[in-house]
Order: sequence, then structure tokens, then C-alpha cells
Amino acid sequence: MTIDCFKKIIESTGEDISRPGLIDTPKRASDSFSFLTRGYHQNLEEIINNALFPSESREMVVVKDIELYSLCEHHLLPFIGKCHVAYIPNGRVLGLSKVARVVDMFARRLQIQENLVTQIAKTIEDVTGASGVAVIIEAKHMCMMMRGVEKQNSIMKTSAMLGCFRDQQATRNEFLFLLKD
Repeated sequence: MTIDCFKKIIESTGEDISRPGLIDTPKRASDSFSFLTRGYHQNLEEIINNALFPSESREMVVVKDIELYSLCEHHLLPFIGKCHVAYIPNGRVLGLSKVARVVDMFARRLQIQENLVTQIAKTIEDVTGASGVAVIIEAKHMCMMMRGVEKQNSIMKTSAMLGCFRDQQATRNEFLFLLKD
């Protein structure tokens, strides 16, 4: 059914769906859209896969520059950027790759960046029981670059600060300092 939907979209532009370059495009577009929105079909328990490990560390864990690709829920155009995640362990740490997988699970849904940053932070907090979580996303939005105001150099930054990152300025400052190159 999705293939037929993409066929109708292409035909609505006035294109000839039977021309050689477009014959298989509805299937490819359907497959691409399924891949780009695969976060709807992912399960947090499977993503984490028991990769929570006991740790006495109470020091900040930072995973910086996690690439992210998402689709704007308003225009179905991509936004592309990077995500920085930090947390203060409270008895257990999360496997490193799992942080990136959590980012991907939520990014690979129809989204707005303002919600994405909060979803990631709350999930890391819930999964780890951390005493604080901080998430910053920096992204370029094709809906702002390719249409509308057509501003090529604009970058949107959003943040979510939970627990000690919200309550303790020194903790927040340490995170922001660690993000500097």
C-alpha cells in the first residue's frame, strides 16, 4: 500500500511514473521511508539489551557528537545534526553504544527537535536512574533551508537538563565546558 501512495505522490507532480528513471522509485521511496521511520518499530528493552552495568562511579559520563537524522513532522523534510548526552551515574552505567541507540530510536520518528531532546533525556534518566541527565541537540533543518525562508546557515540548538544538571549550575557548566573542542 505504501508503494501505491508514493506512486500517487510522484504522479501528482505531473511526472510519468512509467519513465525508466521512475519505474522502481515508488518501491525505493517506500523502503527509504520505512528505514527513516524505523524508530516506531524499535523497543527500548531490545535496544538496551540488558547493557546496564553496576558502577561505583559518580562522575559525569559524556557522549558527544552522536550523529542524528530525523524527519520534521510538519513538512516530512530531514533535519540533520548531532546530539550530546551526559549523565551522572547512580549505581549503574549504560553501555556506550546504547546511548547512541536511544538517540536513534527517537530520532527515527516524525519529530520536532524540541520534543526529541526531552524524550532522549527522560529515557536515559529512566533507564539508568542517573542523578542527572543533560542532552543538547544541534541540527540543520531542511524545512528551513530548502523552502520557506531558505536560510542555509541556521542551526537550531535545544537542550534538556534534568536532575543535578538543572539544579546545580556547576554540573551544567562542567558539561558545557566538556563540549568545547
